[in-house]
Amino acid sequence: MLVLEAWSAIGAIAGLIAAIAFLLLVGVVFLPLYKLSKVLAELQRSVKELTDTTLPVIASLEDTVGAANAELGKLALVTGDVANLSGHASDIAGDASRVSKLVADTVVVPFIKLGGLVQGVKRALTSWKKN
Repeated sequence: MLVLEAWSAIGAIAGLIAAIAFLLLVGVVFLPLYKLSKVLAELQRSVKELTDTTLPVIASLEDTVGAANAELGKLALVTGDVANLSGHASDIAGDASRVSKLVADTVVVPFIKLGGLVQGVKRALTSWKKN
């Protein structure tokens, strides 16, 4: 019986050591898990705060992009009108060039010929007076 009591005492000590080792293991595993839960809670709070501040900015940005697109549409109309006006200006410049050539052909050329005729008559009179 003494042997049985000795084995019983050894078993109790071994059970106590196993229980203490298990408590230490639980403590060692619990501490990192506890810290991880705090980190995850802080991460969740940060994500919520980021979402709460980002969504209004995105909505505002959407309005800004819509307004910019509307202004770009107006600018496209204006540039189209400017291109149309430029085409008309080019047509007017071509018309002015043709009118200028027409005036030169109908007025200037006869005046030049008349000037040459007057000069010829003047020389003829000058040379006739000398003789």
